Amino acid sequence: MDVEDRVMRHYTHPELEARVLAALQAAGKDVERLTIDDLSALDEFHLGWRAQTESLTDRLGLRSDDRLLDIGCGIGGPARYCAAHHGCAVQGLDLTPDFVALARTLTERCGLGGRASFHQGSALAMPFAAASFDAAMLIHVGMNIADKAKLFAEARRVLKGGGRFAVYDVMAMTEAALPYPMPWAENPGTSFVATPAQYRALLATAGFRLQDERDRRAAVLQLATAMRERAAREGPPALGLHVILGHEAKERLRNVMTALEQGLIAPVEMILHAA
Repeated sequence: MDVEDRVMRHYTHPELEARVLAALQAAGKDVERLTIDDLSALDEFHLGWRAQTESLTDRLGLRSDDRLLDIGCGIGGPARYCAAHHGCAVQGLDLTPDFVALARTLTERCGLGGRASFHQGSALAMPFAAASFDAAMLIHVGMNIADKAKLFAEARRVLKGGGRFAVYDVMAMTEAALPYPMPWAENPGTSFVATPAQYRALLATAGFRLQDERDRRAAVLQLATAMRERAAREGPPALGLHVILGHEAKERLRNVMTALEQGLIAPVEMILHAA
């Protein structure tokens, strides 16, 4: 079994769509007429959650006439946000069939099927023609991809000259071993966390010019503290990543927050332009 097959198996959950729809109904949502705000607690599968999606996509400078590619789109949260708030046409690509199927279902139920579409496939061999997109984003995906040189070369291929690229990944700040399991990997066999310097070098080689870089660790820790305090006052939320991750969520989220607090990793945001 190759790495992509193991990554796909990691994110595959039986009856995912039924579980998500049941959780939404239990939370009092109308599953036939959903909004992106109904979904934000469970479909922003990255550190910083909706607040980070808002910040990142604002800084990407999206326009209503842009064609945007979301590489590793998961169940489509950021893609739907961009379609709804920025008005652009979005295509999402993900390796995991269950995620793509659920992304399509939720997008239709939000009334955004005309603006956002989703495809199953590999980020290392994207099913798109060269120069197809004005902008692209990669949110918490690189940790599962060893061959980042090929990943960034593919991103550059499908972007137009001058196109914008937002990268937001968990990156290594030290050489210390990480505690597993993590949200993105059961063990080091499918975890390829790299340093910001490695990202910069590989992105430059692929033909990208770095415009700005931000370490979002402090902001994420602040948000996480506020979420814990709210849960202590009001009880655990009905909707959250536990709906996607199932019974494994608690340990995985605890490990990633421990690594963040210890400074082993940081979520780093890079805004780039294609040469």
